[in-house]
Amino acid sequence: MGLISGVFMGMIFGIALMAGWRHMMRYRSTKRIAKAADIKILGSLNRDDLKKICGDNFPVWISFPVYEQVKWLNKELSKLWPFVADAAELVIKESVEPLLEEYRPPGITSLKFSKLSLGNVAPKIEGIRVQSLKQGQITMDIDFRWGGDPSIILGVEAAMVASIPIQLKDLQVFTVIRVIFQLAEEIPCISAVVVALLSEPKPRIDYTLKAVGGSLTAIPGIADMIDDTVDSIITDMLQWPHRIVVPIGGIPVDTSELELKPQGKVAVTIVKANNLKNMEMIGKSDPYAVVHIKPLFKVKTNVVDNNLNPVWNQTFELIAEDKETQSLIFEVFDKDIGQDKRLGIVKLPLIDLEADTPKEAELRLLPSLDMLKIKDKKDRGSITVKVLYHEFNKEEQLAALEEEKRILEERKKLKEAGVIGSTMDAIDGAASLVGSGVGMVGTGIGAGAGLVTAGVGTGVGLVGSGFGAVGSGLSKAGKFMGRTITGHSSKRSGTTTPVNSVQENGGAKPVQ
Repeated sequence: MGLISGVFMGMIFGIALMAGWRHMMRYRSTKRIAKAADIKILGSLNRDDLKKICGDNFPVWISFPVYEQVKWLNKELSKLWPFVADAAELVIKESVEPLLEEYRPPGITSLKFSKLSLGNVAPKIEGIRVQSLKQGQITMDIDFRWGGDPSIILGVEAAMVASIPIQLKDLQVFTVIRVIFQLAEEIPCISAVVVALLSEPKPRIDYTLKAVGGSLTAIPGIADMIDDTVDSIITDMLQWPHRIVVPIGGIPVDTSELELKPQGKVAVTIVKANNLKNMEMIGKSDPYAVVHIKPLFKVKTNVVDNNLNPVWNQTFELIAEDKETQSLIFEVFDKDIGQDKRLGIVKLPLIDLEADTPKEAELRLLPSLDMLKIKDKKDRGSITVKVLYHEFNKEEQLAALEEEKRILEERKKLKEAGVIGSTMDAIDGAASLVGSGVGMVGTGIGAGAGLVTAGVGTGVGLVGSGFGAVGSGLSKAGKFMGRTITGHSSKRSGTTTPVNSVQENGGAKPVQ
């Protein structure tokens, strides 16, 4: 009897134990599912939603990472870098050298790579963010960092100065690269790739310059010239909204929708400047103003001699390609023998403008747009401007695109003819005579030869057959800078080559 009761009690205890264990497992599973559901809901909340729920008790340790880490990609990149660097060196030299020549600053006659090696240290990708901002496209933002050991030497030549090798040392790059994949229905499922650098955060390229076997003082201001050239190339070619469009897949595709197009026109009247800084030992500065949206399309006013409160009242029209990110850049210079001195600079974001609504503003001039590098922060005076923004329709957009291409080609012709030293030179509207693709200075149009000389006592430039006299007695000490062709007046007789509606103003035309 005792044996039977013991067996029975053991069975009852075992069944109860198994039932209790099963109940506990079901309970834990239910709790896990409930927690997973809660975590999924919390994961879908953003920072603002959590603040509404938690109020003032919002935990500061909660973070919302924007970029996903890709440690595996960095490992693979470090292994592939020696091969990638060899291929990239040739591509960079072939693609960047023409840009250095195109954006070459005034005063430098040649700017090329003497040596280019990307070194052994691979770049690092801090993170990647993938978005779907537009149907049919995948947008990838890459947080790119590179503190490498490249060996880059630039061969710099200037007038009456032998070639000086300039080494770029301690190069560091910090930027976010935007890559857009245009999807297609055919293999490889991608028809084109768009590459650009995001404007926010602003791309940073840090380096130091060192003359190899010489001195940087051989060419005054060479460091600033190279800095401006690098900044102009990045801003005008790579920084969003500007982009590089690369068709891939071997299938002919229409990439016109991916390319940057003119968005609107900005009519800018440079009225006057007040209380400019005097840069002269004797007398006063001879100021003129330069304005641009893109560095390749600079325009400038006439020079006002011996005046710190000049009045210009000159109007130009510039093309804008992205109102949200681009700005009008105003600079005031002192006309001088050799290198002109900058008196001040300021920018006016286009996003501050309302379409077809005139705006007048007095802007305080700054020594530099990057004030962190400037020690002299004294007042530089102000510039008064009037601005009117007009947004293009489809027809105006196409016409502006063709006009922009035509003007860029004419600027290149001016450079080849020796009228300007670089396609980045600002062009004075009164100085260009353009007609049927002629109007080049020094090309010998008709029977006359274009004379642009330095050191002419009266500083007179004769254009074409001798009937176009531009700038009489304007330059200091009688020196006329042929690369800028500046002047107070443009005297033309009835036989002068006609002027097109848009002159060599780098995308702008003076409004009469």
